[in-house]
Amino acid sequence: MSKIVFFSIPAHGHTNPTIPVVSELVKRGHEVWYYSFNEFQTKIERSGATFISCDDFLPSITEKEIARKAGKDFASLIEMVIDTTIALEDKVCKELKELQPDCIVSDSLCLWGKLFAKKLSIPFVCSTTSFAFNQHTAKLMKRGIKEIINMLIGMPRIHKKIQLLKSHGYQVENFVSIIENDKDTNTIVYTTKEFQPMAQTFSEKFTFVGPSIENANKIITNKSKKVIYISLGTVINQNYHFYRHCIEAFTKSNYEVIMSVGDHTNIASLGRLPDHFTVKNSVNQIEVLQKADVFITHCGMNSVSESLYFGVPMIVYPFHSEQKLVAKQVEDYGAGVRLTALKASNLVNVVEMVFTNDKYKKNAVKLSESFRSAGGAKKAADVILQVAQQ
Repeated sequence: MSKIVFFSIPAHGHTNPTIPVVSELVKRGHEVWYYSFNEFQTKIERSGATFISCDDFLPSITEKEIARKAGKDFASLIEMVIDTTIALEDKVCKELKELQPDCIVSDSLCLWGKLFAKKLSIPFVCSTTSFAFNQHTAKLMKRGIKEIINMLIGMPRIHKKIQLLKSHGYQVENFVSIIENDKDTNTIVYTTKEFQPMAQTFSEKFTFVGPSIENANKIITNKSKKVIYISLGTVINQNYHFYRHCIEAFTKSNYEVIMSVGDHTNIASLGRLPDHFTVKNSVNQIEVLQKADVFITHCGMNSVSESLYFGVPMIVYPFHSEQKLVAKQVEDYGAGVRLTALKASNLVNVVEMVFTNDKYKKNAVKLSESFRSAGGAKKAADVILQVAQQ
């Protein structure tokens, strides 16, 4: 029996794919401890892991803050990660020394897990819920001028934080060595080699397991009309302008429209909703995608992976550089169409394009087949146990 410790950031898209992996490890008789945040306690404990809260040490860290900094202010993201590492250091390192885990699995943005593993010489596996990135794929990120300027301005602050890490005994060369895995780091990537940009540039240490999806076999039937599913994810979703255009576009349609608008959006403020609209603050996306005919999405990696897993073509409407790269892959594989202008007429046109040209559905189903055969949570668990039991 192995002892395995997980770390993740307070983000649904980064935590959700790890839950089936934890369940699989527990089912095989291994012990799992999961350092996370109170919002995810029920989900983590339900998987069979022991939940350990980090909230008391990090009162200001939120999913929205991480998303904003990752998309627009990378220097501030690095500062936040390093401050988090120092804040957690005494508590977590003491507990890890007592527990003596066989392996640490840490999200690619949860860099404190990686730093603790390296400092304590514990075998490490990186969990990557986005595309894998190296010096080659980083060039594909089309960062805006504001992002670049913020990065340049923030470099002195980053160097200062790197020195702080070194003073605490962390052996780091520069910020690139923190955020980028080398070719010898065991890395699980929750997509397929087929869908990963420039997959040939990654070493055999990178295992592409495809989407890790909980309760993926539930089948939903009894559908009398085509279903449009609309969601901007769990973070940057307070976009009344976007939702009102969607309502205007499909008010007179013969479709069933399901719209998830986020916990902080006031549904009443959207006005009177047509009878064929279902608008909620949150939905079970796995269930909805099993009956959806098209998904209008911001192109978060988790949402796209789930959509393609169920063979649902997409209308892609990305906001920042990482989402734009994911959207490009969807377009390049012919599994979706980009919404170039947010107007009701444009929304109607792109949905009709997807419904009248069956190539989008066929290409989404083709990707679905490769996603389902990639191994998922079971293959991810195999990788973790191979590292833990070496």
